[in-house]
Amino acid sequence: MRFNDNIPRPILGEARSLEENLRVISSELEVMKQEFERKNSKLEKRIEKLEEEKTCLSLDVDVQKMEVEKIKKEKRKVEEDRDDLKTHYKKAHMALKRVGLGKSSEQWQQEIQEERVKAEYWEKKFQEMQSCN
Repeated sequence: MRFNDNIPRPILGEARSLEENLRVISSELEVMKQEFERKNSKLEKRIEKLEEEKTCLSLDVDVQKMEVEKIKKEKRKVEEDRDDLKTHYKKAHMALKRVGLGKSSEQWQQEIQEERVKAEYWEKKFQEMQSCN
């Protein structure tokens, strides 16, 4: 008979019985199982919390998308109103030019000066006519 030298042989005084070794291993496995279940429970709670956060965030994203669409619509409306105002301004400006109200201040000053000269001319004429009478 040949013995395997790699397998340690129990020393009689210190050796535990196979039953004791199995009980120790069994209790170690039980401790490991409980630790695993505890960690698993924590992870399940964390996953649940993350899923709730994900749901809240997706709702926030939906609200943000709706607000962006609302702002885009408002922007389009403001741009349309601005374009309408530009058109009305151009039309009003052209109408003012046609009736002479669109003159620059220099043009108005020149016209006023011309009217003053005319008024002075007619005032002199009037005074000459009165002095002749």
